[in-house]
Amino acid sequence: MGVYTFVCKKSGGEWTAKQTADGELESSGASPYELQRNVVKTVLSSDSSGGVSSSFSLVTPNSAVFQVIIGAVGGGSFIGGGGGAAAAGGGGGAAAADAPAAEEKKEEKEESDDDMGFSLFD
Repeated sequence: MGVYTFVCKKSGGEWTAKQTADGELESSGASPYELQRNVVKTVLSSDSSGGVSSSFSLVTPNSAVFQVIIGAVGGGSFIGGGGGAAAAGGGGGAAAADAPAAEEKKEEKEESDDDMGFSLFD
């Protein structure tokens, strides 16, 4: 699994992205959405070992942080800013597995109230 983090800046009318770790990967685009697509393509050209997951976060109106994860667990998904984002399967099974765990935690909490020897509603 590879994690690629980019610092993105807007200068004039163009967005640029530069990798933070070793600065080898760079990309640009006319809009944040186009920049994200171009960065993912750039990362995939150097590492295409699995599914893709990404996160774009604006820091200021003219700067952002973009992270691309290759080989993400639970199937690959690309989450872009705006329409046209595509997701591959794999998330449904994980959500179903988490539901019983949440119920068990709730039950444990109810039992721990009884262990104190008093109830808030008595």
